[in-house]
Amino acid sequence: METAGRVIKCKAAVAWEPNKPLVIEEIEVSPPGPNQVRIKIVATAVCHTDLHRLLEDTSPEGFPTVLGHEAAGIVESVGPGVTELKPGDHVIPLFTGQCRECRFCKSPKTNQCVKAWADTGNSAMAPEKSVFTCKGKHLNQFAGTSTFSEYTVVNDLAVAKIDPAAPLDKVCLIGCGISSGYGAAVNTAKVEPGSTCAVFGLGAVGLAAVMGCQAAGAKRIIAVDINPDKFEKAKVFGATDFVNPKDHSKPISEVIAEMTDGGVDYSLECAGNVEVMRIALESCVQGWGVSVIVGWTTLHDVSVRPLQMVAGRTWKGSVFGGFKGRDGVPLMVKAYMDKKLKVDEFITHTLPLDQVNDAIEMMKHGKCIRTVLNVSTE
Repeated sequence: METAGRVIKCKAAVAWEPNKPLVIEEIEVSPPGPNQVRIKIVATAVCHTDLHRLLEDTSPEGFPTVLGHEAAGIVESVGPGVTELKPGDHVIPLFTGQCRECRFCKSPKTNQCVKAWADTGNSAMAPEKSVFTCKGKHLNQFAGTSTFSEYTVVNDLAVAKIDPAAPLDKVCLIGCGISSGYGAAVNTAKVEPGSTCAVFGLGAVGLAAVMGCQAAGAKRIIAVDINPDKFEKAKVFGATDFVNPKDHSKPISEVIAEMTDGGVDYSLECAGNVEVMRIALESCVQGWGVSVIVGWTTLHDVSVRPLQMVAGRTWKGSVFGGFKGRDGVPLMVKAYMDKKLKVDEFITHTLPLDQVNDAIEMMKHGKCIRTVLNVSTE
């Protein structure tokens, strides 16, 4: 492409400081360096993790930054050493990379990657490594992706090549929310046919977890949320029962225990709330119950009485649904193209990038499941 090897000036939504609206700015995006890929972002969605960084974890470290990590686009150019990607490839950038060489990548037990840790660090590149500048200042890269921009630069181990026929404004959701929830059920919890499950929090990740439980053959899936408007949506993905904590005076773990003869076989916490994490664990049946923490938070510690664990429950965590990104994401896209995976049903709103703050407000107030931002044309 004619822009290869040159700095690109483009539009991006910049977070100059925490807890402030994003500002649409013209930024400069450097050419890709060794083992890097520059991607033209076609569509990106707003995820609660973006809100967590902007509105909840309000430490100044990592600002100014370009948020966004759930996206899809087209490779514009590649740097030296990139062999598996070329300009024109349709791709999904990954916040959890896969080098395929380290001991974690070679293990079937995890989707963690040593090289990916080194590249993304604490969810933000150091300013001197940044590929973005604006008004003479370096901008930090969020989660190694920063997709609230018309162009971004990503390490090649954090890019999944996908079917070029897949609609980018739909499959962008596979880059985080859908994979995180669905995989937490099928890969991390390993939900079994005929089992009972409870999913706490019915955002996109929670609804995807409901979908994963159904795909794994669960006979009963209890959806838990304080927003009753989400219950009808949960039915679409396979929920069989609904519990609103506001409707009960007793602990929800007791309510679920009464509904299920002692507790569910599997519970998945998808709200990013440490109190709910404990409730989800206590909602599992003793002896063999498995509870998976899926929701993201960095603000508080989580605690539990040891007897809950001694009684035979298992507590697990899940990042990106346990999927090894470069291998798993193309398969999830194929499942969608084969009509075996719901994606469109998660999208409640579509807006241009200029209206990113409207999308943030809708998510903040529970008025959407996923809002897709159209960033640029294919």
